[in-house]
Amino acid sequence: MKRLFGAAVLLATCLGAFGAAVAADDDRRRYVKTPTGFLMVLRRGDDVFAEVTKLAEREKFGGASLTGIGFLETATFGFYDFEKKAFDPRTFSKVEMASLTGSIAWQSGKPSIHAHAAVSDATFATYGGHALALTVGTGSAEITVTVHSERLEREVDPEIGANVLQLR
Repeated sequence: MKRLFGAAVLLATCLGAFGAAVAADDDRRRYVKTPTGFLMVLRRGDDVFAEVTKLAEREKFGGASLTGIGFLETATFGFYDFEKKAFDPRTFSKVEMASLTGSIAWQSGKPSIHAHAAVSDATFATYGGHALALTVGTGSAEITVTVHSERLEREVDPEIGANVLQLR
């Protein structure tokens, strides 16, 4: 009985270590290096911007452009109100992302993503604008990150109160 218990503990320990290794490996497998940058394949429940931010932090590239397509559980867009200097958000559920385009720069030492997208629902009604949040739904989202040779920085333009890409 003691030997059986010891074997069970050893098996549980090995499976726990294997599970942790798979989880860590799974995180790395969200993207692969390409000749021009990276290809990401995100799965259900993934926060697109959080995953792109982790990629930028891990790979430490200076700036990039991004494009993408895929299925989303939710997409939140914002229309910027220049008088209020704030976004007026609206969320859409169970949509297909027909297009995502944007840039990745750095602001205050952290990645700063500026992206716009277009999505459509089951009736083919289409919505789009400044993407505030995107969560992957059933299926996947494919994101291509094209890395630039120059470091890109973003700063708040005091006149309009919005982040603006700076070319130095």
